[in-house]
This record gives sequence, C-alpha cells and structure tokens, in this order.
Amino acid sequence: MDLYQEEILEHYHNPQNSGRLNNPTHERCANNPTCGDKICTTIVVENNIIKDIKFEGEGCAISQASTSMVTDEIKGKSVEEVLQISRDDIIELLGIEIGIGRIKCALLGIETIQKALEFGKIKE
Repeated sequence: MDLYQEEILEHYHNPQNSGRLNNPTHERCANNPTCGDKICTTIVVENNIIKDIKFEGEGCAISQASTSMVTDEIKGKSVEEVLQISRDDIIELLGIEIGIGRIKCALLGIETIQKALEFGKIKE
C-alpha cells in the first residue's frame, strides 16, 4: 500500500484533535449530503493565532483523514494563513489523487474551519 494511503487510513482510524473544546471562540458544523459526511469544529483563537482546534465528525475516510491532517497542520498559524489554504494545498497535504466525486469530501474539513473563522465567532 502507498505511504500516503497508509497515512490517510491512520488518520481515519486514529484521528488527531478529535473531540470538542469546552470554551471555543469559533464553532461551525457542515455536511456533505452527497456522501453523508459531517464535520463540527471548535476552535480557540487568541491574538489572531489558532491556539487549539478539535473536530467531531463521521463519514468517509477521505473527509475524516483530511480534517485530522489539516487540524494538525494549522495549530499555531494565524487566522489569515488558514483562510489562505486552498484546494490545491489540501490535495498536496493528502498526497493522493482525488477524483471529482471525492473532492467535496477532501475539502469539507478546511471549508468548515474557514467558515468558522469567518462567520462562526461565538458571542461573548
């Protein structure tokens, strides 16, 4: 099996940053009705930096592994850096060819995170 495929399966079976933060500053849920994937993210932003992030979700290996991998990748980055992450960045992070039918699965995590950062601020 390809090294990248093994990493995706590892993230799927043992997701990083799994769970829910108790006092998030940002929160958002989204789903992909085509595949049945669902992702909910809770994020703590302090001084414009991602201090912590967790996600809960269910769905295919691609959506769950992609979200696990991206949550690892963005801790410590600025909100602006995270908002700049593109479709191509996610495909590169995954390291495998993503078919047209699975691209929504691969992007669900980062899109949910970016929407949380843009629109999901929790009122004080």
